[in-house]
Amino acid sequence: MSVAETVERAAASGLPSTARDDRARWLEALASALETERFELVRIAAAETHLSDARLDGEITRTAAQLRFFADVARDGAYLEATLDAPDPSAVPPRPDLRRMLRPLGPVAVYAASNFPFAFSVLGNDTASALAAGCPVVVKAHPGHPELSRRTAELASRTLDAAGAPAGAFGLVEGLDAGVELVQHPAIAAAGFTGSERGGRALFDLAAARERPIPFYGELGSINPVVVTEASARERAAAIAAGLVGSFTRDAGQYCTKPGLVFVPAGSGVEDAVDAALSTVIPQQQLTDGMTTAFTNGAAAFAARDDVHVLGGSELPGSSPTVVVTDAEAFTADPRPFLTECFGPLTVLVRYRGPDELDRSIAALDSSLTATIHRGADEDVSRLTAALARVAGRIVFDGWPTGVAIAWAQHHGGSWPATTASVHTSVGATAIRRFLTPIAYQDAPESSLPAELRTGNPLGIPRREHP
Repeated sequence: MSVAETVERAAASGLPSTARDDRARWLEALASALETERFELVRIAAAETHLSDARLDGEITRTAAQLRFFADVARDGAYLEATLDAPDPSAVPPRPDLRRMLRPLGPVAVYAASNFPFAFSVLGNDTASALAAGCPVVVKAHPGHPELSRRTAELASRTLDAAGAPAGAFGLVEGLDAGVELVQHPAIAAAGFTGSERGGRALFDLAAARERPIPFYGELGSINPVVVTEASARERAAAIAAGLVGSFTRDAGQYCTKPGLVFVPAGSGVEDAVDAALSTVIPQQQLTDGMTTAFTNGAAAFAARDDVHVLGGSELPGSSPTVVVTDAEAFTADPRPFLTECFGPLTVLVRYRGPDELDRSIAALDSSLTATIHRGADEDVSRLTAALARVAGRIVFDGWPTGVAIAWAQHHGGSWPATTASVHTSVGATAIRRFLTPIAYQDAPESSLPAELRTGNPLGIPRREHP
């Protein structure tokens, strides 16, 4: 089926008018189907991505949890932001009867990610949140796992059909040209993307250049800075180093939340502890040959600089863990190379001497998905927290950012270049907000109102009502 046929089928599906309970039931059916076919899906994914069976098995569990989570979000109904204002003729100006809620945008294009072949791919978080919102989904498969994408799409179509979902609620397209055509199709109302800054920017520009531009929700590059305070380094340098190495090398460093830039006190022992911890790490194969080449080139560019030295990597294959070490003076003199994401198991340590150098370094940061603070016992880091809140969508204390919980309060976003839409998240309940748009009804007869806005709240959803 062509891109145009797939999109037109989605547009004609009638999914936006379906009941929230039905959509929740379909999402739960998808979760169960994934779990039922877990063994075969893991086998295919392992062959295509080089990720371990254990990692992939855990990712299926996460993906099923995401689908069930958004089933709960759909049933709850609070995401609709239903608000009622009673008429008040004495107000200036007079206030009519106003009732407002969010409604589905329409067919959504989802661009699958390479590094999460389940959780951010065909039936990943974007697909789950869009279907929960009532938006039909057309997924553009990632070329890094084509067989898995097809098999997952077959499972999704079969499951949705058996559960009674409307035909066209879900579709799959493949290929670079198909991805371009998809975002330009006039029936597509929004797009979700997880991937590189270059690829995301190209699609974002296409979405904006349409005769009728559409929102493009891209999760792109992120450096995810970490600050190790002097107090925390004195208390637990070895533990911090071990945690860092475990985080930035996890699954060959192929995480959007990988800590890629770490500010450490000069002479604190953290650098030596990182060097020691590196010797215990076994290099892993990256997802594609292209990613391996890009990583090797990025590491080599750092190694060629005369203001850095490199720990690890020099005698190992291209995907081996690498730590680049520099000082705050070099970083602030030319921060751009250090702020450019090197996708893979590489991080940069920046030695700082005192709070002034740390402040200047933080002032040079770009926006990121996360920022992390390692603090001493009872240390007041409120000033540091405020500085990092300027550049991060999530601040982690005394932990590591690799790992994004599925939760109502989760936020996985940030300003450019972390994402293309800083007010939104791609993980957590409010990810559904990307695929909704407001509508208000003024003095509407009851028969014309959606059930969620009718007098007496017949569906019992959370609503804000002003007398």
